[in-house]
Amino acid sequence: MKPATSPDKLITSGDHRVTIAGPAGALQAVLSVPEAAVAGTNFPTSVAIICHPHSLMGGSLDNKVVFTLHRACRDQGLTTIRFNFRGVGASEGVYDHGMGEQDDLLAVLAWARQQLGAERLVLAGFSFGSFVAASAWPRALAAGWQGRQLLLVAPPVTRFPLVGHELQAGTRVIYGDADEVVDPSAIRDWLAAQPQALDIRVLPGAGHFFHGRLSELKDWVGAGLQESVHD
Repeated sequence: MKPATSPDKLITSGDHRVTIAGPAGALQAVLSVPEAAVAGTNFPTSVAIICHPHSLMGGSLDNKVVFTLHRACRDQGLTTIRFNFRGVGASEGVYDHGMGEQDDLLAVLAWARQQLGAERLVLAGFSFGSFVAASAWPRALAAGWQGRQLLLVAPPVTRFPLVGHELQAGTRVIYGDADEVVDPSAIRDWLAAQPQALDIRVLPGAGHFFHGRLSELKDWVGAGLQESVHD
């Protein structure tokens, strides 16, 4: 993995370790730029940001579901950023129950706009990361981002204050009906109460961490991106 030290290096293809100034200190991140983005063949001003699961339960930018989301976006020609929330890995600060983590995400978005000229946003989150992504999405749009797609994987509706949170039409959600961490019936009921039309996929027999089902998750992400990112 190549270090990135200046904006001109950030637009070369490959994986780059980057440090982003966050509200609680430096944030550790990996910027991945596919050849298609450098060549300008697939929305060079689009970026996909992926948010990891719970910071106090081993969640990090290296989580296998997070990496699968990254690969799915990268394979569609999207530049991606995976980053560690405050207090995880080399990121400074301490866990803040999803509130400060939203500010971390917005700092990453500001960096992507400044360093990459990014304007269009694909935002994905797994578990705790989907709570952060869903909560920060309206703030990102208010900041001027063009929302291409919001992807929520196994949203933790029984663990974080998502009940009552209204999702934008077209939000894509995937979860397993054998989720052992978040009651799948609670996810189903939350989604059924949403006033807008959503794109929902339930994987029969899949658990919270999608063991043995990551290829299906990747295919689901890729199919949705083919429909929305290229329009």
